[in-house]
Amino acid sequence: MDMAFHPSPSETADAPCATPWDALARDAAEANAFYAPDMLGAAIDHLPGGQHVRLIEARDGTMLIGLLPVTLQPRHGRLPIGCVGNWMHAHCFFGAPMLRRGHEAAAWRSFLAQLDAAPWAHGFLHMEGLDAAGANAAAIEAVCVEQRRGWREIHRYERAMLRSELSAGAYWETHVRSKKRKELRRLQKRMAEMGAVETRLLHDPADLPAWCEDFLTLEASGWKGQEGTALRCKPEEAAFFRAACAAACDAERLHMLRIDLDGRAIAMLVNFRHGDGAFSFKIAIDEELGRFSPGVLIEIANLHAVQGDPTIGWMDSCAAPDHPMIDSLWAERRTIVQYRIALRGKGMMRLQRAAAFAAANGVETLAHHLKGQR
Repeated sequence: MDMAFHPSPSETADAPCATPWDALARDAAEANAFYAPDMLGAAIDHLPGGQHVRLIEARDGTMLIGLLPVTLQPRHGRLPIGCVGNWMHAHCFFGAPMLRRGHEAAAWRSFLAQLDAAPWAHGFLHMEGLDAAGANAAAIEAVCVEQRRGWREIHRYERAMLRSELSAGAYWETHVRSKKRKELRRLQKRMAEMGAVETRLLHDPADLPAWCEDFLTLEASGWKGQEGTALRCKPEEAAFFRAACAAACDAERLHMLRIDLDGRAIAMLVNFRHGDGAFSFKIAIDEELGRFSPGVLIEIANLHAVQGDPTIGWMDSCAAPDHPMIDSLWAERRTIVQYRIALRGKGMMRLQRAAAFAAANGVETLAHHLKGQR
């Protein structure tokens, strides 16, 4: 089993002086900015738990065809059953492993074979944050059927996403109520009366450090700062944010917007790109100007930036289900699912894994039955 915190740089025919991880990300069958080298590397380096992450590499000969970051989980939800899970830290909102296009099923056969053989992999594999219509979900289901391996979808929900051929103006007119559009135009006009309003997209990498500090300061100025959940409240999380933004900027995967009032940031939005899509990561607003809805105003700017960029085909909101703001602006939805997948093995390990999988399924079935009787 080949596991490492960071794949070592190597020269390959298709990616000289790049890591195999970079080459895999460029040819990924399913985009996931959170597991791209920039974000995942920054998370492993800086966030709690990063030192315990195992990167399972699937290979076809010497070619890397899959990368799955996993951790050991002492509990499975409310159940005191240990298992293996894909690493979803507090700032990771999508959990699809990197699969090389055309090698999706082969990568999952390798992942599961390596986990079956790993003495440390107790229980079963819990995969969360997957797209129900994505390459990983399709490969998992196909391989489990092929191998007659137990698997179960255990949860699903929908969240907003932006995927449309319409121009920003046409999308806005089509999907947002006229009354809401009128009110937002009024707020934009009122805010313009207070001073010079400017919307900017980050273009110059030299500006990134200042933009990062502006974002951290703005986010910490509101309720997140008061509750201790803003990135700046924890040095390791602020370091992760700076490192992820810098690495993504170097890889041309960072998409960062701001609205300034008289030169001062009042709303900022950070997105990370991968493949033909992007993931909306964090938003920060000046809550003292909440009456002007700066969060909605920067989402309007984001709509224009995304729909005006031919290289961005879609954007995942990464929002909670039924989010009152973004659900009212974006019409498309992405279905996010979780899977519980049986692991095999030999001797007592095989029995322990089978018992854990059966127990988790049994408790879940009983809970659904009891809930249905109420």
